[in-house]
Amino acid sequence: MLLKNKAQLPEIESFKDDNIKIMALGGLGEVGKNMYVVEIDDEIIIIDSGILFPDNDYGIDYIIPDYTYLKINQKKIIGLFITHGHEDHIGGIPSLLKDVPIKAVYATGLAVSLIKSKVGEAGVDINLIEYNSNSIYKFKNFEVSFFKTNHSIPDSHGIALKTRLGYILHTGDFKIDLTPLSNQTDFEKIADYAKSGVLCLLSDSTNANVTKFTTSEKRIGDNIRSIFSTIKGRIIIATFASNVYRVQQIVEASVENNRKVIFFGRSMEKCINVAQKLNYIKTPSNTFINSKEFDYVKPEHLTILSTGSQGEPLAALSRIADGSHRKIKIIPGDTIVFSSSAIPGNQESINRTINKLYKAGANVIVNSPLTDTHTSGHASEKELQIMLVLTKPKYFMPIHGEFSMQKRHAELAVETGIPKENCFILKNGEVLTITPDRAFCNYCVPFGNTYIDSGNAEIDGNVIKERKLMGDDGIVSLVFKVRDDLSLIGNVSFFSRGFVYMKESEKLITNIRKKAASLYSNYLRRNPKATKNQLHNFIVFEMSNFISQLTDRKPIILPSILICE
Repeated sequence: MLLKNKAQLPEIESFKDDNIKIMALGGLGEVGKNMYVVEIDDEIIIIDSGILFPDNDYGIDYIIPDYTYLKINQKKIIGLFITHGHEDHIGGIPSLLKDVPIKAVYATGLAVSLIKSKVGEAGVDINLIEYNSNSIYKFKNFEVSFFKTNHSIPDSHGIALKTRLGYILHTGDFKIDLTPLSNQTDFEKIADYAKSGVLCLLSDSTNANVTKFTTSEKRIGDNIRSIFSTIKGRIIIATFASNVYRVQQIVEASVENNRKVIFFGRSMEKCINVAQKLNYIKTPSNTFINSKEFDYVKPEHLTILSTGSQGEPLAALSRIADGSHRKIKIIPGDTIVFSSSAIPGNQESINRTINKLYKAGANVIVNSPLTDTHTSGHASEKELQIMLVLTKPKYFMPIHGEFSMQKRHAELAVETGIPKENCFILKNGEVLTITPDRAFCNYCVPFGNTYIDSGNAEIDGNVIKERKLMGDDGIVSLVFKVRDDLSLIGNVSFFSRGFVYMKESEKLITNIRKKAASLYSNYLRRNPKATKNQLHNFIVFEMSNFISQLTDRKPIILPSILICE
């Protein structure tokens, strides 16, 4: 099982040989930002172009991969292929198209409509080609085909790249649901790829640490109907906007219990409108109501579909919890149902929202073994092993997941009989090279994060680091009053924001002030011709280390040298 330290690998900006290369610019060691690249000779295929939502925003809306490698090698790119319509797989498309010429983007079903809407809002041109499960596209080094998978959004597909050495299979996000609400996974087609020979499998690792077989979406629908039949007051239910199957089941439960449905949240509105046009959401004509009708429906006859299941500050449910929503205020008897589970990093935000809802007087139902209001769209241990056994790959590369998930997925592969040395746990940027004789990882390509704010502007990574430091450890300002010759006058003044509470830290502050004065005077004595800039940089470095030793914190140090005589 190969584990490489990126610092040990030489960086290459472009390859000249015709060996098969597989790499990720996003999606390894993280859940989101999915972007995978397969390169042979003078052709590159990109699979997915997603975004990652930050754990702590620091003024950032989302994160996309650094596209430097694609910019450098843009003439090799023959297409971007999309597995399905989730944001962590399509959210970066407008940014990518602005930076890198892409001849064609291939997508299917619901993803096509979502991508059209996304690039239309961004004002970006796109050559969007719609594929289906029977489509085949032939290029010089690749033949691209597709196989249906089951996930929490309609029209999910895996992608098969036929190369001279065998198939490279990318599962996309998948689970094995034996009683699905939509298409069954195309097991027969997957088995046919295996018969032809699977060179390498790239498989979703998100739930590799989950032992229990993923609950069927059909069972969740039954549970939601059961819950709805027992609730007497108004129901506010939060789920992922893109989980169209879940939305349909919520609508069906509402109709069965004589409830009208209204939805709030921009992403919810967009997904429902698209899903209705594609006939994925079917309702009696008078089921959905608008905001004008909202006030005239009795609470016991109303279901409110809301975004905000992850505690997002600006989403509808968070604003309802805060009491700032323009239309909805919590009233006695309201029941909030979370038909979702926490994405890693979001639990704290979700808990804050839940506590606010309780304080406002609502009843709250969250997903648990007792309520079962949500199921994952990702395969657990046994399902992952079924995919491994079906495909019988020569080489295996776990993708789409944090390191612990990738590692466990590789262990599962070894348990199914794949040699340990043929499993590659890589990081973003690292390149898996496959030759007729062997596979190895000796190189990396340029990679990293690009931070996007609410105005769609890129924010430098150093700015994010500074914001993080200020948010985590605060700021210390040291003011040095000096003469014309820069010699110190009196004591150093100390000011703090977010570092310590000054009234309770007098001894610490005194030590910091004395140390700052001593460092300043000693440096000037040793370097009588020192400039203000040199003194500034010296104080920042030395005081940062000194404060870190005293407190185990590293606030931003802001020295000010003021000439007073």
